[in-house]
Parts: sequence; C-alpha cells; structure tokens
Amino acid sequence: MNAGFSRSPFSFGVLRRYVIIALVALMGWGLYKTIINPLFVTAPTGDFEVRQGDILLSDKKYDEALERFDAALMISPDHRGALMGRALVFLQTGQDAEAEAALTGLIDGLSTTLEPDDATGRGALAAAYANRGILYDRMGEFEKALANYILALRVDAEAVSGPDIFDKILYEARPSSIEARAKYLDEQLQLPEDQRILRVPEIDARQRMHKP
Repeated sequence: MNAGFSRSPFSFGVLRRYVIIALVALMGWGLYKTIINPLFVTAPTGDFEVRQGDILLSDKKYDEALERFDAALMISPDHRGALMGRALVFLQTGQDAEAEAALTGLIDGLSTTLEPDDATGRGALAAAYANRGILYDRMGEFEKALANYILALRVDAEAVSGPDIFDKILYEARPSSIEARAKYLDEQLQLPEDQRILRVPEIDARQRMHKP
C-alpha cells in the first residue's frame, strides 16, 4: 500500500509557509529589538517638556517656563535640564534664595553621581557652578562668586567658555565670559578694599546664564 506524501498534513507547501512565517517573525523581532524598542526604552523622559521650557524661557515667559520644567521633573525627577531650567527662571526673576537652593541641589546631586566619562554631566556641573557664581556676584558676595567661577572652569572650561545658541536667543548684548570675570575679580580682591572696583554695571549686565 502506497503511503504517499500527499496524505500527510505537513506537505511541502505547508512547511514552506511555516518557514516563511518564522523568518518574517524573526526579522520583525530583530527590527523591534534593534530599532523600535530602543526608541521607547532608552530615550530620556522629560526632554520634550524641557525643550518647551527653554523656548518659553527665551521668550521671558517665566511662569509658563517654570510650569514646563516642573512637568518634566514630574516625569523624571533628576532631569538635569529641568533642574537647571528652574534655577535659570529664579535667576532671571530675582528669586535669589530659590535660585541658590536650586543650583546647590543640582551641584550636590551631580557631584555625587557624576561618572568620569559623562561629558554632558560635566558640562551641567560646570554650568551650575558658573550660574551660582553669577548669583553670588549679583548679591555682592564676590569671594564666593570667584570660588564658583574657578570651580566651573576646573570642571569644564569649554562648557562655560563662550556664548552658544541658547545665549544668542536669550541675550541681546555680547555676554561676558566666566574666565574674564574670574580674572577681574581675582585682581580686584587682591587690592586694598578702598581701591577695589567690583561692580561695572555696563559689563555686569552682559553676564550670561549657562545652560548645557
């Protein structure tokens, strides 16, 4: 009796279809693992809200900018851009105590968690020191300002060296550099107190905030 292949439910045509389905499934899984999944898993959360906040900050819409930075922190409590954004809002609106607390918290957090190869983190830490220096400068605490400028330059001099796109949007005048201000303060603080000129309004007004 002939038990031919035609009687088998697993004919060549069915097997061929199973192989094609398996190959398509494997290809789809590979695409998901290498392209689609990383987009959703590894993308930092809160970035969209921070970008919105940056735009509002550049437009001097401070309350709305603060709301966006706070929204980012609800999603990602340690988001560096959001923490820096809040500090800049406080700096721009003369809320000195809030600005100092925000910058000190950011500095403390970065100082304890920063990895040696984290270039972005170094830039954020340098910017936080620079901004805290500007705050102390405005408050008349010049020794503390100089100390923070020096720390900023030691951490990442390039990150606080000159204006970037954010500065060109946020400031009309050409901003002064942290290095130039630090050198000036250092020179003046070495003079007798009655000979020091620590404030030059037309220059001080050009000091820029730093945002990595």
